[in-house]
Amino acid sequence: MSLLADLLSTVFERRYRAEAADWDGRPIEELATTLIGTLDETSGGSLACQILDRFEAMADDEKLDFLRHVARKMNIDPAAVRETLAEYEAEPTRASYRAFMAAAEPARQELIRRLNQVPGATGRLVRMRADLLRLGQDMPELQALDLDFRHLLSSWFNRGFLVLRPVNWKSPADILDKIIAYEAVHAIDSWDDLRRRLAPPDRRCFAFFHPSMPDEPLIFVEVALTRGVPGSIQTLLAEDRAPLASDQADTAVFYSISNCQDGLAGISFGNSLIKQVAADLAGELAGLKTFATLSPIPGLTRWLDDAGLPYPDDAETTRRVAAAYLLYAKRGDGLPSDPVARFHLGNGALIHSVHSDADTSAKGMQQSLGAMVSYHYDLAQISQNHERFVSAHDVVASAEVQALGAAYEKTAA
Repeated sequence: MSLLADLLSTVFERRYRAEAADWDGRPIEELATTLIGTLDETSGGSLACQILDRFEAMADDEKLDFLRHVARKMNIDPAAVRETLAEYEAEPTRASYRAFMAAAEPARQELIRRLNQVPGATGRLVRMRADLLRLGQDMPELQALDLDFRHLLSSWFNRGFLVLRPVNWKSPADILDKIIAYEAVHAIDSWDDLRRRLAPPDRRCFAFFHPSMPDEPLIFVEVALTRGVPGSIQTLLAEDRAPLASDQADTAVFYSISNCQDGLAGISFGNSLIKQVAADLAGELAGLKTFATLSPIPGLTRWLDDAGLPYPDDAETTRRVAAAYLLYAKRGDGLPSDPVARFHLGNGALIHSVHSDADTSAKGMQQSLGAMVSYHYDLAQISQNHERFVSAHDVVASAEVQALGAAYEKTAA
C-alpha cells in the first residue's frame, strides 16, 4: 500500500511539474489570484506548483512583498461580515450561515488550501510559514496571515494524522542526520555521540511524523531507562557509562525534547508525544514505575539578573533559588516565567526535585548555574494536575521542592 501510494504520488507530481514547465510569466501575485478562482484541478495544480517554486526561489525582500500582498489583498471585507452576520442573526438559516462563513473567511485561507493540493506541498507550506515568522515577526500587518496559516496547519497536523515512530541506530541515515541537526537541548557532537544515545538497550528515541512529510521528524524525545532519577545530564550521557538491561530499569527519563519544524511553531505536539511514549513504554516494560524528566531551567539566571539578585555560591542555595524561581516567578498572565515549566506543568506533570551541578556545560552554567529539574508524570494524576494548572495556574510540586522554595523566600526576606 505504501509503495502504491509512493508510485501514484510520483506520477501526479511529474504531471504537475510537466505542466508547470510551460512557465507562466505573469507576476506571482496574479497567479495567486487566478489559483483562487480556477475550478479545474489540473490547471490549479500547475499554478500551485509554479507559485511554490517561485516563492522558494525568491530573495527575502521578494518573499516579504508577496506575503504582504496576500495579507492585504486577500483579507476579509468587514462590511460584508457585518452584513451577513446581521442577516444570519435575523434569520438563522443554512443559506444565511453559509453566506456569513464565506464572508468571514479571508481568501488567503483558500489560497493556502489550494496550494496544498499538489504532492509535497504540505512541507513546503510549513517552510513558507517559517519564512513568514522569520521575516515578519515585527510586522503587525502580517499577524492575521500567520493566524490563517496556524489555523490550517493545526487541522492538518492534529494528533489523528501523526504517526509515532521509534528512531534507533538502524533508522535511515537521512533521519539520523536530522536528529543530529534538530537536537535543541543537548547538542549531539558526533556520530559516536548519537550512537551512544540510540544503540544501547537502555536508550530510546521516538518521533512524530506526518504522512505528507514522511522523512521529516516534527518533534522527537530522547529517553534514558535508568534505576532511579539521575541528578546529572553529564552522568546520563557519559561516554564510559555501563548500559543497563532494559528489563532492569524502573524509571524512564525524558531528557531531551526537540521541535524540528520552525514553520509549526505554536502547534503543540509535545503533550501527546510524552503521554504516548510513556504509555507505550509502560506496556513494553512492566518494571517501569516512574516517568520523569531531567530538564533545563533556561530562565533562572535571567530572572536573577532582572531582579538584581546575587548568584548563589553553594549547591544547596542553588537548589533553593531554582525551586523559588520555578514556584514563584510568573508572567503577567499568571503562568510560570520558565518556558520548560509551562510546557511540563501544562502537560500535567509536577515539579518533583531540583538538582545542583546537574548541567556543567557552558550552556547549563550560563542559563541556570548548572541546576536542572525533574518533572514527574504520574499517569494516574496527569489529568487532574493539568486541570489545576489550566484553571487556576496552580504549580504542582513535591513537598521537598516547596520546602526549598520556602527556605529561599525566608532568607531573601
